[in-house]
Amino acid sequence: MFEDLFRSLGLGELNHGVAGALGDQAGGEPVIRSINPATEEPLPAVRCASLEDYDRVVERAAAAFTRWRMTPAPRRGEVVRLIGEVLRAKKKELGLLVTLETGKIRSEGEGEVQEMIDMCDFAVGLSRQLHGLTIASERPLHRMIEQWQPLGPIGVISAFNFPVAVWAWNAMIAAVCGDTIVWKPSPRTPLTAVAIAGIVQSVMRENDCEGVFNLVVGGLDLGERMIADPRLPLISATGSCAMGRRVAEVVGRRLGRALLELGGNNAIIIAASASIELAIRATTFAAVGTAGQRCTTARRLIVHESLHDQVLDRLAAVYKRLPIGDPWDAGTLVGPLIGEQAVQAMQAALAAAKSQGGEVVHGGERLDRPGYFVTPALVKARPDMPIVGVETFAPILFVMTYSDFDHAIAIQNGVEQGLTSAIFTNDLREAERFLAASGSDCGIANVNIGTSGAEIGGAFGGEKSTGGGREAGSDSWKAYMRRQTCTINHGDQPPLAQGVRFDVSET
Repeated sequence: MFEDLFRSLGLGELNHGVAGALGDQAGGEPVIRSINPATEEPLPAVRCASLEDYDRVVERAAAAFTRWRMTPAPRRGEVVRLIGEVLRAKKKELGLLVTLETGKIRSEGEGEVQEMIDMCDFAVGLSRQLHGLTIASERPLHRMIEQWQPLGPIGVISAFNFPVAVWAWNAMIAAVCGDTIVWKPSPRTPLTAVAIAGIVQSVMRENDCEGVFNLVVGGLDLGERMIADPRLPLISATGSCAMGRRVAEVVGRRLGRALLELGGNNAIIIAASASIELAIRATTFAAVGTAGQRCTTARRLIVHESLHDQVLDRLAAVYKRLPIGDPWDAGTLVGPLIGEQAVQAMQAALAAAKSQGGEVVHGGERLDRPGYFVTPALVKARPDMPIVGVETFAPILFVMTYSDFDHAIAIQNGVEQGLTSAIFTNDLREAERFLAASGSDCGIANVNIGTSGAEIGGAFGGEKSTGGGREAGSDSWKAYMRRQTCTINHGDQPPLAQGVRFDVSET
């Protein structure tokens, strides 16, 4: 059905899971096939990288780093610009491939490709703004500066739900900073990674910059080798909180850097003064977009008691009308979950909610058709129910009430994760209290928009068990560089700081 698409992206029936400095080759390792979650049919296969392949890739990435770091940053930006142009030309095809492999609807698949393009554009501008500081020195005839230098080959471990955008957040910024990249995608979505790697490699070959972007497809053993590898000074990892704890432990043990983007048990507060129409529309996308499989998905809805019944009734009416079906079809808004395990996890979470006193108001059923389709669920809940504190990667929205605003903030902050948060209110004081130091404890806090859909211009990331990492915009580029403080003496005397005297006679 999609053979022409695969051919247009350079994909065959069997594809190499190693790309970059090795010239697109792989050993005799196992073959993996991702499954189209809407049909349960296998997609073209990818041969995994062996541990020997991995070691050779890292060696070549380290060698490429010695050349790439000396390439002027604006020239590095120009190469990234050329990558962005090819991605623009292939946007629809790549977007459909994302849809086939993840189950995202077409607009979300293409939106993810657009995010890669936007990151290329952002990185191009950044390549001329990797600026340091001039700092006043207390010593006469001395100048003190702070500058930033490339860090080295970095490891990027990405998750299935954003199989290419998160890679671009890291790779495009790291590349203009002068780093090389070794990318291990999720074994659930290897095909999009292979397609992107093929596009990138063609640009790099044409510009004599091979070895900057590298791909290794594999499983847990490959990931363990990466995070323990001292040749990779930074590991950027996206995934579950449990995965992040393992990465932090291993990377920390070797005193490397870990940039972690982990789970989110995100909440929306609907205050008494909120625009109900605005809140309903935004909450629906936040809760069911990507079939609830975003780290920014809204999983808890905290509604003022005066609006609770109205909000719940209106949400249930909207949920009943949601078009669920093949994600590549026009008009579909809810596609499938990624696989059988996700369906079972959703069913287990709903069973736990019922046993803990919750009420499923709508949804939660598995559809009787091929694929991993479910109906998004609305659950009346209490904040003290244990399941409410668990991030289930599925479209379940727990709806609860509050009467006192401070209590709403306490509910909002009362989970281990701290990624994104939102409030709907027309009361300026409530909005400001939500954004104050005593308000939301998340890395992202929104007013009158939902929890999903962050723009690349701002730093993306969260606090607490979300890992503390920041990617994409603002000054996130600093994570991919090393800071260096330099003092230059342009006089003929060697005064010491803090008034220290250490006079040495020459005779």
